[in-house]
Amino acid sequence: MGADRDGEVTVNGGPVTFTRARDLVAAGVIAAVLVNLLLQLSYGDVPTLPQAAGTTLLVFAITEVVLGTTLRARILRRPGARPVQPLTAAKALVLAKASSLAGAITAGAWLGVLGYVLPQRSLLQSAASDTVAASIGAVCAGALVGAALWLEYCCRTPDGPDDPEPEDV
Repeated sequence: MGADRDGEVTVNGGPVTFTRARDLVAAGVIAAVLVNLLLQLSYGDVPTLPQAAGTTLLVFAITEVVLGTTLRARILRRPGARPVQPLTAAKALVLAKASSLAGAITAGAWLGVLGYVLPQRSLLQSAASDTVAASIGAVCAGALVGAALWLEYCCRTPDGPDDPEPEDV
């Protein structure tokens, strides 16, 4: 990973592309299916999930929103904001890409838990409790994905006057 002379972020010599929704959805679906299958095999051996298990993801999401907002002001060179170094933006971009994927996988896992415990909640007391924990976790994981995509958006540089228009390329 690095930044070339023009400030473009590169990995293994190629430019870094922005996160595609299909990649996040695919990772989330795979995680949901795997977790649901795992629970079908061994739910009786799993302890009750803590209610606040997913809330740490919300802390990461809030941090990334603040980082993105601050970084965006610096990239746009708003008055009073220090210029941003290309490597700093590259590190933030890598954090955003990793967080969006981690959030999608975690959201999928929580949705896999919900898919199993929701029908069981009237039959099992632990499933009713796990439904609340999984719901909180899924919402917090979704917030992390949103915050990570916001941070990734904030890392985009504005088009300069010398940059060609998209239709001119």
